[in-house]
Amino acid sequence: MTRHILALDQGTSSSRSIVFDETGRIVAMAQREFDQIYPQPGWVEHDPRVLWDTQLATAREVLATAGLHARDIAAVGITNQRETTVVWNRRTGEPLYNAIVWQDRRAEPACAALREAGLEATFRRKTGLILDAYFSGTKLQWILDHVEGARAAAERGELAFGTVDSWLLWKLTGGRVHATDVSNASRTLMLDGHRNDWDDELLGHLRIPRSMLPEVHPSSHAFGEIDAHWLGAALPVGGIAGDQQSALFGQACFREGLAKNTYGTGCFMLMHTGERFLESRNGLITTSAAQPRPSPEFALEGSVFIGGAVVRWLRDGLHAISDSPQVESLASSVPDAGGVVFVPAFTGLGAPYWKADARGAILGLTRGTSVAHIARAALESIAFQSAALLQAMSRDATTAGAAPVSELRVDGGACANDLLMQFQADLLGLPVVRPEVIETTALGAAYLAGLSCGVWKGLDELSAQWKAQRRFEPRMSRDEAQRRIGEWDRAVRQVVAD
Repeated sequence: MTRHILALDQGTSSSRSIVFDETGRIVAMAQREFDQIYPQPGWVEHDPRVLWDTQLATAREVLATAGLHARDIAAVGITNQRETTVVWNRRTGEPLYNAIVWQDRRAEPACAALREAGLEATFRRKTGLILDAYFSGTKLQWILDHVEGARAAAERGELAFGTVDSWLLWKLTGGRVHATDVSNASRTLMLDGHRNDWDDELLGHLRIPRSMLPEVHPSSHAFGEIDAHWLGAALPVGGIAGDQQSALFGQACFREGLAKNTYGTGCFMLMHTGERFLESRNGLITTSAAQPRPSPEFALEGSVFIGGAVVRWLRDGLHAISDSPQVESLASSVPDAGGVVFVPAFTGLGAPYWKADARGAILGLTRGTSVAHIARAALESIAFQSAALLQAMSRDATTAGAAPVSELRVDGGACANDLLMQFQADLLGLPVVRPEVIETTALGAAYLAGLSCGVWKGLDELSAQWKAQRRFEPRMSRDEAQRRIGEWDRAVRQVVAD
């Protein structure tokens, strides 16, 4: 009988559940969107109860759609939006406050205070992260400092903290299991990535009681059993990973030098560095990779703030297209961007620039510029920003004597755009490879869960299962590619000039 894995994919705008069979093929999918909460500018929240309700509903729906019962599921994997912070009462299981989402910026003053205290290097050395409100630790600190009675309750051991995976696991197991995996823990500013354990010195600087924190396990692990009444049978949770590390695993990037880029609202590029904890000198962060074994594994990561979001701006802001897929035909109607360079710094520039105050610009306009040239430049901006990330990764790898990237594996909605993928390969001078299954975030969670219960025997079997749907080989000469990258660099300098 074919064995199936259920992947729970809790994202920033929706909760999804996907059933995979033992070949990694999608059997069925269910998805529910939910509301974002914006209490004031720069603040973004979710109701933790809604995250749970929508995730449970999609899990039940996908089993019904697939015509399966819980007894047909070998294991469950969880993947989740990272850094989003939940605090709840251990006795009642009720959230103390709304979940503070990864995009939320309210903790910046706390980060600034830590930087001013000279602690940036300490956090960077132990966690691989920069001191930024993006990460969970200062979000948790804000809740303890601003929700009435929170700090006292935490000191009494009454409160639990978790990223979204921990919250779902707690709910699924009826409060019996308070745990997380290393990939999510590595995004909190509280984990010593060298030891895969919470760090008392960092907790002291953040003023966070250790009693609030979940147990940390490898990403493929027997985390606990789901209560039978939720899905119809007691099912093991066998895998957990943060969404981007899960996508890296789902792309079968298991060894040093393999890299993937996810083209979504933003872009997230990760390069596996094996057992090397590489401190970037080029604007990237170090993160724990999804780990099938207890021994630490790492990746370099860079984030592009505006990826596919620039296409939505063409649709909703400029009204140049009526739906997002039209951008490819519009951009293809001209042979090139006609000298136009689009820097979409709508919310600043992410890695490797880290210029929060940068703003967008369209440069090189002439009387001959059409909306098609702007559309093409908008698409190219996604590739230019991603190329800058890979160049930074390559410099870090070269400095450390690590394996260079030989190809870029891609996923996410925008990877379906052939024009974009070809231009990406041209800029990089490397093959860009699109897999048959582009739902790699959920697939990674399924792989981790399947490994823990014996559906798959090891990484070699998963590597053999990964299949390319299309391979984009570079066509542009390296001289031309360098000329185009030079144009982009000049445009960025104008945008970030003080």
